[in-house]
Amino acid sequence: MTQEQFIQALSSRGISLSEKQITQFQTYMRLLQEWNEKMNLTAIVKDEEVWEKHFYDSILPFIGLDLSSFCDVGSGAGFPGIPVKIVYPDCEMTLIEPLQKRCRFLEEVVSQLKLENISVMNVRAEEYAKEHRALFSIVSARAVAKLSILLELCIPLLKVDGIFVALKGKNGDQELKQAKKALSLLHVKLIKEEKTTIEEDATRINFYFQKVQATPIKYPRAYGQIKKKPLEEQ
Repeated sequence: MTQEQFIQALSSRGISLSEKQITQFQTYMRLLQEWNEKMNLTAIVKDEEVWEKHFYDSILPFIGLDLSSFCDVGSGAGFPGIPVKIVYPDCEMTLIEPLQKRCRFLEEVVSQLKLENISVMNVRAEEYAKEHRALFSIVSARAVAKLSILLELCIPLLKVDGIFVALKGKNGDQELKQAKKALSLLHVKLIKEEKTTIEEDATRINFYFQKVQATPIKYPRAYGQIKKKPLEEQ
């Protein structure tokens, strides 16, 4: 996908980018490529792949949702949070990233793109949830952990009736089956599933979960417990 194809694809979805927003995406790509030479941010660095697999694929799942307050868990190099923030500048964005060097990159992106109402939090999601329960209308995670673990990390941050969007790969359906216990214990229901096959071996699945009532206070547990005993049928 070229820059022009990216702009046209968003336009066909009702999103018209300003010159400022296009420049922000260009700057973001340049920073990603420069910093990736110093640290491992992403394996995807070619321009056309970045436009499609990082930028377009980050924005597409969130078109039409209530983006008043958005938390991106395990943000890494900023996906999907920063592309969403560029397209929806009024969105109040929080990026949670436990690795300090990645946070330095995210802070540089925020500074150079002159993004406002965006916070970079150098903390684990389960620690952040202790003081920030039920704050966000949208919580997202991309390529962080399997779904049963993700749900326990992310759902406590979400408002009742808010939406958790899990961006998953080809193992998504299997992970969903394993996560049935987590859905029940965390009071969450699957409301939508979007599947796209981009290449022969590249399937992407976006799951949309709605929080139907408050999360029991004992969740999330410490990460060691979450990883050792995920909320799955044993």
